Amino acid sequence: MKSYPLLNVCVTTPVLELRGATDELLDQLAEVVRAGKTHAHPLPYDDPMSFYETDTDLRVATWLRAIWRRRGTVKPDSWRLSFVVVVDGRPVGEQTLTGVNFATLGTVTTFSWLSSDLRGRGLGREMREAVLHLAFDGLDAKEASSDAFLDSNGSNAISRRLGYEPNGTDWATRRGEPALLNRWRLTRDTWELQRRNDIRLYSLKACHALLPIKASIPSTVAERSAATSTISPEEGHHQGR
Repeated sequence: MKSYPLLNVCVTTPVLELRGATDELLDQLAEVVRAGKTHAHPLPYDDPMSFYETDTDLRVATWLRAIWRRRGTVKPDSWRLSFVVVVDGRPVGEQTLTGVNFATLGTVTTFSWLSSDLRGRGLGREMREAVLHLAFDGLDAKEASSDAFLDSNGSNAISRRLGYEPNGTDWATRRGEPALLNRWRLTRDTWELQRRNDIRLYSLKACHALLPIKASIPSTVAERSAATSTISPEEGHHQGR
């Protein structure tokens, strides 16, 4: 997209791509949302969350509105990059990266969900590693955080395996019922110990031009359009953060 190059930012791994959440990709991913393939048990999302809406058309509309709102909100204390997860040419999930007082503290948090028919294959971890590579290698983040309900075993397991440290607990509600969250933090030093060399970043200059960040672009970043790659809050967000 020539007029808003942040939507051209792309992260690739050997098994998936995080593609900038253009309206075209969101329209394709909406079929997963409409089909209810975002659901999981125990409930992973905190309130308010569009995925809990029973009316399918309203569920999709509310989900899209939240993404559009965040797309248009870019401030030093809060900005969000939204990606569509693409596997074998098919949009199958969502991954976001949010800057939290990033200009001052260099901190980020993440959120993700994956279509229910693809869970249990390691893709959740792959998505998290991809977006952390963007944060630390591409944007020079200092720390990443993640939250998950105590019974969200998959998300908590990913955080442990990637070297996040426990950072206390907090309360949130899901469907109006209070529930405890695990809080996690990952420092840059810990990430460096297990950084991967098979993750690629594309069109990163847009982040440095259009986001309120101070980091320099690493020389290893591939600065070409995501279109040339291999694959042609307002909402709750505690699943896979």
